[in-house]
Amino acid sequence: MASPIPDHYAPKNILLIKLRHHGDMLLTTPAINALRQRYPQANIDVLLYKETRPMLEAHPAIRQLHIIDRNWKKEGGWRKFRHEMALLSAVRACHYDLVINLADQWRSAIITGFSGAPVRIGFAFRKRDNALWRWMHNQLVSTADHHQLHTVEQNMAALKPLGISAAGAKASMHFSVADQRKVQDVLAQHAVKMPFVVVQPTSRWLFKCWEDEKVAQLIDALVAEGRTVVLTAAPDQKEMAMIANIQSLCHSHNVVSLAGELSLPQLAALIDAAQLFIGVDSAPMHMAAALETPCLALFGPTKLQHWRPWGDDNRVIWAGDYGPLPSPDAIDTNTQQRYLSAIPVEDVVAAARSFLHE
Repeated sequence: MASPIPDHYAPKNILLIKLRHHGDMLLTTPAINALRQRYPQANIDVLLYKETRPMLEAHPAIRQLHIIDRNWKKEGGWRKFRHEMALLSAVRACHYDLVINLADQWRSAIITGFSGAPVRIGFAFRKRDNALWRWMHNQLVSTADHHQLHTVEQNMAALKPLGISAAGAKASMHFSVADQRKVQDVLAQHAVKMPFVVVQPTSRWLFKCWEDEKVAQLIDALVAEGRTVVLTAAPDQKEMAMIANIQSLCHSHNVVSLAGELSLPQLAALIDAAQLFIGVDSAPMHMAAALETPCLALFGPTKLQHWRPWGDDNRVIWAGDYGPLPSPDAIDTNTQQRYLSAIPVEDVVAAARSFLHE
């Protein structure tokens, strides 16, 4: 293990690695923001999966993104190897002084180890307790308390060797002026007037979703009070079908669907303009929290401690308060069961009302 990092340490080139889903990438932004604050002159780069790029591509603190495309493996062994070697070569060419590996994959550790960076921080994951993992990183941070920390706090813990504390950690979601204009145009086309409420009832996993009938009842209740509701979803066939079904169950017509029409940064621009965001445990929920749009999040058997919306102007309604839930670790993610079904419509309506009347 390397000696402690001195207080006057000032890296010029920093690489942060995280290889996970969209929401996870957004929750790395407090660490990125803290690094920018501590080292204002440094270049900060991020290595991430290609599909999660929209979460960080407009972040003003990031110089460049290194990409891993999960489709490389479909191209066959030799071509995949060439992609991996080109990536490693690109990373080495940046002459990083500091690499912070937030990931638990061997691939991320190998890139960290072969980056040539004199300071290489990683986590001492129990499943990676071996000499090779220790060799790839020369500063290892304990994960003993990760079970009781939010994902943001876990990520921030990696900055401890640099003397950066998790206090005041702030997430951020960025979008371009072009994204903002596109959203304004789309809202104008649909004659959506301010203020409006964004409802995102979908997730890639059905077990995180509320029933379509209850979503429709919530929308009807909001519209009956004179609210304009904008429905959003990813351009996924199942999610689009869910939105179509919810619309068919609504009695009111003052509902606009922009499902599948917006990129993630454009969705961020929409949420940023909203009076309230209502959704399930998903990347858009984390976006709402990061954008400081009031956020009402419905949760089922997910680890609340790790994944609740990060920030102040948020409220979680947890299905576990209304009935028993299975352990998050025991969930079959492909199940068709919707574990949020115990959440009553009237409680969500009341919570939405309390936000809207503030």
